[in-house]
This record gives sequence, C-alpha cells and structure tokens, in this order.
Amino acid sequence: MTPEEIANTLTDLFHSAPVQAIAPGSWQIETPEFRLLVLLSDDRSWLRVLLPILSAQAAQPFLEQLLEANFDETQEVRYALHQGVVWGVFQHSRESLSTTDFTEAIARLISLNQAGLTNAFSQLVETKLRQIVTAQKQQGQSLEATLQNLSRMYDEGLLGDLQQGAESREQVMAAWKYQLERLWLEVEP
Repeated sequence: MTPEEIANTLTDLFHSAPVQAIAPGSWQIETPEFRLLVLLSDDRSWLRVLLPILSAQAAQPFLEQLLEANFDETQEVRYALHQGVVWGVFQHSRESLSTTDFTEAIARLISLNQAGLTNAFSQLVETKLRQIVTAQKQQGQSLEATLQNLSRMYDEGLLGDLQQGAESREQVMAAWKYQLERLWLEVEP
C-alpha cells in the first residue's frame, strides 16, 4: 500500500471521524471511543497501527492472560506495553500490505479496545476456579462440602460483604454453584 492508499482507506473507514495527518506518514483518528494512530517507519518500509487499550496499572493483574491471548487469540494484532499503557499493535511491511489485511487489522484492534479486560478477566477467573476445584479434590472434599464451606465463609464475612442482602448473596452462591458444578467433572486433581 502506498501512503496515499493508506490515507484513502482510513478516510473510507472513518468517514464520520476526521483523519488527521499528524506528520508525513502519520495519521490519527479520534472518536469518543478510541484514538487510533497509524505510523510509517522513517524509511516508510513498515507500517504500525496503534490503539491504546488501558493503563498498565489496570492491566497488571491480567498481564499473563494478555500474553496468552497474543499467542492464542489475537491473530495479526498484539497486546504491547509501552510508557505505562497497554496498546493494541499491528505491524506489517508496507509494500506487501493489502487493503483487506489493513482494514481487518484495524477492525481487530478496535475489537480489542472494546473488549478491554473482559476476556482476560474471564480467563483469570476460569484459572482460579480450576485451582479451587483441584485443591478441594486433592483434600478429598466433595462438591457439596465445597459449596457448604463457601456458604459458611460468606455467612462469616470472610468472602463478600456483610452488608450484602439475602437476594444478592443467593445470586452469588448460585453463580459459585454453577461454576463449580461446571468444572467439577472436568478438573482432575
């Protein structure tokens, strides 16, 4: 893709948001939802598309899940960490880049931004639940005994909020029960 084709593609994709040329070979698109940067290398041989996702501080507990996503899920885009920010990044040789690959990469970056930490949080929860099931099974506990222990911990205020109403507590316990029942047969100690 030529720089002109890149600029035209950005204009076509973001017709409702102005495409700002911030320097020769650099563009920025700002919307209420995101800020996308498109940069050519100094020799104009490589293109990099960047989209800030969230602060590194907010992402800290989920860095392992984000790196695993780079390996398993993100396809042509990656999570990256720079200057205290987690970015969505796409890099490609400019000369061999097709318009289709460029537009798909931008769509995937926007999708990463919209998802935020949702997927990483879900993966972390799944990992922790599997660890709980494994530990309970290694201690010879049954599913029923595990649920009773959780209920007792909520009653005593070790988990949850003592000010939590009965309905809210029932919802939390129903969620625990669902997740533990779902994993109990899958997880081997």
